[in-house]
Amino acid sequence: MSTHLSLHKQYLQVCQESSQPENPFIAHMLEEAERADITLTKGITLKIAGNNRLVPVQKVTDEDFRMLACILSNNTFVTGLDLRYNVLTDVGAEHAAKFLQENSTLHYLNLMFNDIGTNGAELIAKALHGNETLLYLRMTGNKIDNKGGMYFASMLQINSTLEKLDLGDCDLGTQSLIAIVTVMSHNKAMKALNLNRPILYSQEEETTVHTALMMKNNACLMELHLCKHEMKNFGVERLCDALYENRSLRYLDLSCNKITRDGVKFLGELLKRNQTLEILDLSSNRIEDDGAIYLSEALALYNRTLQALAVVSNNISGKGLVALSDSMKTNMVLSYIYIWGNKFDEATCVAFSDLIENGRLKPNCTDVDPYEVDGHIYLAELSHGLKRHYYWTPSYGEVDNKDANASLAIRAVAEHL
Repeated sequence: MSTHLSLHKQYLQVCQESSQPENPFIAHMLEEAERADITLTKGITLKIAGNNRLVPVQKVTDEDFRMLACILSNNTFVTGLDLRYNVLTDVGAEHAAKFLQENSTLHYLNLMFNDIGTNGAELIAKALHGNETLLYLRMTGNKIDNKGGMYFASMLQINSTLEKLDLGDCDLGTQSLIAIVTVMSHNKAMKALNLNRPILYSQEEETTVHTALMMKNNACLMELHLCKHEMKNFGVERLCDALYENRSLRYLDLSCNKITRDGVKFLGELLKRNQTLEILDLSSNRIEDDGAIYLSEALALYNRTLQALAVVSNNISGKGLVALSDSMKTNMVLSYIYIWGNKFDEATCVAFSDLIENGRLKPNCTDVDPYEVDGHIYLAELSHGLKRHYYWTPSYGEVDNKDANASLAIRAVAEHL
């Protein structure tokens, strides 16, 4: 039996030799991999996510991962490993680091929401100093803190192959954020970087200023997530000034910040001249009607590159929402728009209903669905959005409709972010 078809038997054998009880969940998922139609050229991703709801789950522990790493270290067919929502600690991170040093085929490693701390982050980051095959690492939700972030900053100075790094919800601090973006100024490999929800205590937006300086110099980064950075209008202005000179960024996530209409004015001016940005996420800010109008003017008259816009929960009323809908009548490039959580009046409901009925806006490309009651049009919410599958993905199979998760539909680099 070929190596890639005997993973289950290898796992049982290793557990027996080490006197380690087998994890039935791992055994089941390896059996599933055996049953799949696997081609030798494409490789497979083993999905051993602890939040699987379709089968009984016994979450993967540090010792479980050690057993798994034993059978995968020299395996050439497993190119992805998804271990999200398990209970791996710094000990498990030590096994992961050793695995990354020995394995030469793994492209994707997802350790999202385990219990890895600063020491584990140090081990994994140092293992990546010499790793030349891993393309995407997801550490989301592991509390590696400021010091752990510094280890990853050092890694980015040396590693020249990693293309996507997710350090969202990792409790990064001001020092590590500045270190990471400073190093990124000269990094020529990274295409997607997620720095969501750091722990910041200053109101002076130093991290945003340094991020702006990085964007002036970096010519490779295509996707940048700065959600929950306490960013205000001053920071947005600095960022926009830098993006006038940037020709690579396609996806900018500024959701859950403190941006108001004055900040969006700078974004509107940027959109009039920028020819590369394709996705802009402004969800959960406070741009209000004036901000929506600034955006609509830029989109209606100048910009012909932005494909997706999210203004969910921005305190926008009918005036601003109708202006955005009107911009879509002249701008044929903007295809995805997300508006739920604002103040819908009848004019808004009619405007977006017309866009959908006329075929200008596809039902899968927005988060509202029109319906009629007693001759009046209303909008219902749909579970669509730019980051629909950020924290979860279907347990089996691929995403059914990528249009409902616009970052997947537009930017291939965002597929795992």
